[in-house]
Amino acid sequence: MYSVLLEHIQKFITLEPSEIDILESSLDITKIKKKQHVLQEGQVCTTMYFITKGCFRQYIINDKGTEQTLQFGIESWWITDYLSYHNHTPSNFYIQAVENSEVIAIEQPVLESLLIQIPKLERYFKIVSQKTFGAAQMRIKILFTMSAEERYHHFSNLNPDFVQRVPQYMLASYLDFSAEFISKIRAGLERK
Repeated sequence: MYSVLLEHIQKFITLEPSEIDILESSLDITKIKKKQHVLQEGQVCTTMYFITKGCFRQYIINDKGTEQTLQFGIESWWITDYLSYHNHTPSNFYIQAVENSEVIAIEQPVLESLLIQIPKLERYFKIVSQKTFGAAQMRIKILFTMSAEERYHHFSNLNPDFVQRVPQYMLASYLDFSAEFISKIRAGLERK
């Protein structure tokens, strides 16, 4: 039931059978329906979500009332508002299921208890947060250094299956251009 998370953890650290038992006894799988939010702007984020099935996005609503997708999360990825989670402050973000999904939701007190009982999990979460931060840095670089068309091709070459999973308007907002622009790019590719 928790094999996806255990496989992910074991890529970075080795858990003893007793530690796996402790971990599994603390976890629950939660089903999240498509379009359901697990976090709204203004709420304090107290949970980290490991995606076992499905797709999520983190987004904001800008001053013009337009949704701007900042991050996607798919199977074997973590998603949360790290600042709100660690600082106990109201979130600036929304986190929403893009598809019918399943997550392992770990509440902050549960995670704190697990980190005391299984100290090597600290290393795992350090690696996860570093990878998350690195991905965010790379996204910023891509936004600043590539044209809109280059961003689309770069993203679709890296994630060909994923491009088909998310609505065009979400992908467009993530890549910082209009859904109409994606339609033009795709139409141009089909003509080639």
